[in-house]
Amino acid sequence: MKKNNRITIIIAALLVVIAGLLIWNNRYLSTIQGESSDFQVWDTASVTKVYLADRKNQESLLERQEQGWTLNGDYKAHSKQVQNLLTTLYKIRVKMPVSVASHDNIVKQLASQSTKVEVYQIVPSINLFDKIKLFYREKRTKVFYVGDATMDSSGTFMLKEGADKAYIVYIPSFRGFITTRFTANPDDWRDHTIFHENMADIQSVEIDFNEDPEGSFRIDNIGKHQYKLTRLSDNQELPYDTLKVINLMSSFNDLRFEALFTNSMEQERIDSITGSPFVHYVVVTDKDGNKQDMKTFKKLVLNGVTDMGGELGDVDRDRMYALIEGGKDFVLIQNYVFDKVLHDVRYFEAGHPIQFEMGTIEVLE
Repeated sequence: MKKNNRITIIIAALLVVIAGLLIWNNRYLSTIQGESSDFQVWDTASVTKVYLADRKNQESLLERQEQGWTLNGDYKAHSKQVQNLLTTLYKIRVKMPVSVASHDNIVKQLASQSTKVEVYQIVPSINLFDKIKLFYREKRTKVFYVGDATMDSSGTFMLKEGADKAYIVYIPSFRGFITTRFTANPDDWRDHTIFHENMADIQSVEIDFNEDPEGSFRIDNIGKHQYKLTRLSDNQELPYDTLKVINLMSSFNDLRFEALFTNSMEQERIDSITGSPFVHYVVVTDKDGNKQDMKTFKKLVLNGVTDMGGELGDVDRDRMYALIEGGKDFVLIQNYVFDKVLHDVRYFEAGHPIQFEMGTIEVLE
């Protein structure tokens, strides 16, 4: 009986000690994290999420996943942009408090024109002087508001949630402001990839040429480096140039758009462009049956405007518009990026002449 009482007392004492540690630890962390000038994130490797929202009702939730960062749960995030944000969170320092004379006006500006930033990290529930760390969990560790740049553009106004004092924040050895690095616009965080397929994972590639139906084709992967080339106009299988087909299939590993216009261009204009006849329709299917598609449209230019080659015309020869993600997104693409995959079926036929500026050379069989 005495033994049971002793065990009960020991367990109770341990619970009291643990409870005391938790209370002290929470107060300690609250003191450390509650500093009104504490904006920096020392351990960016522990960051799991960053949430950004502005007064225009724009929201971006960046989440760390095993395959990389995602945006709003639907899209792949631009890795360089996210890394730039994390680097900024690590490098920012407080330059000085906002002066008493301008403080109230700056706080009012932050209340009406700012981006709210929330940082989530995996942190220990118990942290004894940064020596003993126990019971890791995800926690919101930072909440602050990012405002405009200072008059001399050497710093950025920031205010921690719940604080009564605003600060000018900067990055040492960096001349400029950092407001734009905390954008809440989802378009700014989108990864620009349209096609990102390893050649070995591609089951088929189909390209329709709306203005040249005879040039439309499909290439099917029927084995290791073995393919079937089919002209779609008459469903005829054709002999093919192996090297050209392999080059095409390998070119879908990294094809990106230049700019996203889904939310920044007037919907009426988008509807007008996408309501016109398309130029190409590309569908890449992987071995799991997943499809990625792109439909291109001409980009018109004003008469008298020259392209990169210095030629006049009403159609931009350097860029096209495109619908991607099953028609959900409207983007701008560069021809020199996509020209390598937009050859018609004749180019892939065995014996097709190689084009040179001074003429052609027939491929000998």
